[in-house]
Amino acid sequence: MATDSSMFLKQAFEGEYPKLLRLYNDLWKRLQQYSQNIQGKFNASGTTDLYVDLQQMDDDTQDIFIPKKPDYDPEKALKDSLQPYEAAYLSKSLSRLFDPINLVFPPGGRNPPSADELEGIIKTIASELNVAAVDADLTLAVSRNVAKTIQLYGVKSEQLLSTQGDASQVIGPLTEGQRRNVAVVNSLYKLHQSITKVVSSQSSFPPAAEQTIISALKTIHVLMGSAVQPLLTSVGDAIEAIIITMHQEDFSGSISSSGKPDVPCSLYMKELQGFIARVMSDYFKHFECLDFVFDNTEAIAQRAIELFIRNASLIRPLGEGGKVRLAADFAQMELAVGPFCRRVSDLGKSYRMLRSFRPLLFQTSEHVASSPALGDIIPFSIIIQFLFTRAPAELKSPFQRAEWSHARFSQWLDDHPSEKDRLLLIRGALEAYVQSVRSREGKEFAPVYPIMVQLLQKATSALQ
Repeated sequence: MATDSSMFLKQAFEGEYPKLLRLYNDLWKRLQQYSQNIQGKFNASGTTDLYVDLQQMDDDTQDIFIPKKPDYDPEKALKDSLQPYEAAYLSKSLSRLFDPINLVFPPGGRNPPSADELEGIIKTIASELNVAAVDADLTLAVSRNVAKTIQLYGVKSEQLLSTQGDASQVIGPLTEGQRRNVAVVNSLYKLHQSITKVVSSQSSFPPAAEQTIISALKTIHVLMGSAVQPLLTSVGDAIEAIIITMHQEDFSGSISSSGKPDVPCSLYMKELQGFIARVMSDYFKHFECLDFVFDNTEAIAQRAIELFIRNASLIRPLGEGGKVRLAADFAQMELAVGPFCRRVSDLGKSYRMLRSFRPLLFQTSEHVASSPALGDIIPFSIIIQFLFTRAPAELKSPFQRAEWSHARFSQWLDDHPSEKDRLLLIRGALEAYVQSVRSREGKEFAPVYPIMVQLLQKATSALQ
């Protein structure tokens, strides 16, 4: 009634709501203490008359600390009387949080906020959380406002992102659109870091409030990911295009008189190393979020190694000199993807596959078939594919039988990640070879053929 009739009181109760709430909470604690003292005196005196009197009281005048109705929470009832002031306070709090963001993202603006502007936004968030710390429920409500603020910052940042073709080019230096995208990602990263710091510095922060803010920060991380995706896709495509040119080189030669390869590595490998080094220095080094960049580039490195092994296993014909050069390429591949990783060994399975495959180049087919890396580190399908290299031309590789290019076969493998599908394709190629030998009434199969059949059976039974 008082606040209805006085604008001054109304503004004081709404504007200074956290203080009012603290006074309420203190009052409740004192009443509780008082009630416990009275109870204590009743129990200590040992007289039952007072207790009988208490029982005869009407429910309305009953001691609020002896719960009569199970669904009635007296503390909540007391706090609910403050509801209109809380609603008004939260609404003003949201305005205070949104205002600086709307200010630094003017309509038609092209750039993300400056470091100082971002610091102002963070200070506002910290201040709202600090003031609300008097009460867990209020902290949770203000945290929901902070989550909305984070989402607003994300939406405004997303509108600045360039999604045109120049955002994904990897031929020349950074374009205007790419520069802006880098700035937006760096700004989102700073926001993420700063808010995480604010939350961790709050003492006795309710878990639900922390979770609310962390969930909103995840959307920022997702947005950072989608902002760099066009660039990552272009880099991945370019790497694949370079690797596939290995089939334009000649690996059929014999060993030179010195026993060493004439060149330290193949042309495509030189090009790959140059490209990856340039991409890191031209594009990725401008991002301030190193861990975020490595998380994304390491995935590209893993894919590059898998493509390299896939294509290396398809090289036909492969002479002794070609093996030596290809082995050198395997060693150089580790150096090529180095800039994309914290440590190449962090690449896990693809790194182990690169390391395990290289010695197989020089082993006999029987040794290859009994390699401990088989099935565990290197898929059976890759090894059997590699053994086609050692077969006569009549035993066609699956892609040759289908009359596909290397690129088309690589695409088919991407579309059929299951080992079962890949083994079926290989089985078809082996069966076609048997038919061709029988149709020309040949007396025997190539020495490598029974080894391939045995591996195929082993692979098929491993899938069961």
